[in-house]
Amino acid sequence: MFGAIIGDIVGSVYEWDNIKTKNFPFFRKDCHFTDDSVMTIAVADAIMNGGLRDNFIDSMKKFGRAYPAAGYGSHFKKWLFESDREPYGSFGNGSAMRVSPCAWASPLDLEKGFKKSQTLARLSADVTHNHSEGIKGALATNDAIFLARYYSRKIELHELKQKIKNHIESEYGYDLNFTLDEIRPFYKFSATCQETVPQAIESFLESTDFEDAIRNAISIGGDSDTIGAIAGSIAEAAYGIPDEIKQKACQFLDAPLKEVIFKFAEFIK
Repeated sequence: MFGAIIGDIVGSVYEWDNIKTKNFPFFRKDCHFTDDSVMTIAVADAIMNGGLRDNFIDSMKKFGRAYPAAGYGSHFKKWLFESDREPYGSFGNGSAMRVSPCAWASPLDLEKGFKKSQTLARLSADVTHNHSEGIKGALATNDAIFLARYYSRKIELHELKQKIKNHIESEYGYDLNFTLDEIRPFYKFSATCQETVPQAIESFLESTDFEDAIRNAISIGGDSDTIGAIAGSIAEAAYGIPDEIKQKACQFLDAPLKEVIFKFAEFIK
């Protein structure tokens, strides 16, 4: 899940100041973690505490309230601070940016493990983003991460990417028949799954390594931290993360957040 957090941190300074090029400082001094990282860590915490519906609700409210200024959408923030535990029908991309721990916490096989990851992904979305598009965005992202994990040591990279593309298009109906160069000039901000998840997946599909996937995601503009988080979460599973990037990213996180990341790394071993 660290790939999502890194993508979030790198993209944090470009969300409201889009940059339409891959040539930018990867970690700026003013980078910071946002709600994407906080909720990714909350999902990991929920899984370690049982992975049931109430666990997801409890962990999201706990971490959200601990970091109230992380940049939540208005509807989600209202949900965080209310006693109401019911979902509110969102199809925002928050369900996709936080889902990566679900794909890492499941056994690495294409039957029971894959289904378990999908069950966790659906639960992690459904507690707030129970609109069909919100759930679809989470599932598509989860599946891309899981398949990248599964195939990364079994087949060539181009074959892995083709399998992911075919699966996403056939299972979820996302159209991935475009290039980043084609959409970069006119792509604009959207916080919906349907207008960010395909673009984030394409950012991975066109990448050459972990850093390149995040640079691709940032370069198209839009909701940069979230597109970076989704692309980074898939890229981590396919490429791994260079140690120097991990170490640099840790400098932007506080102790409580890092503690959950380290515990989750042990949990999934």
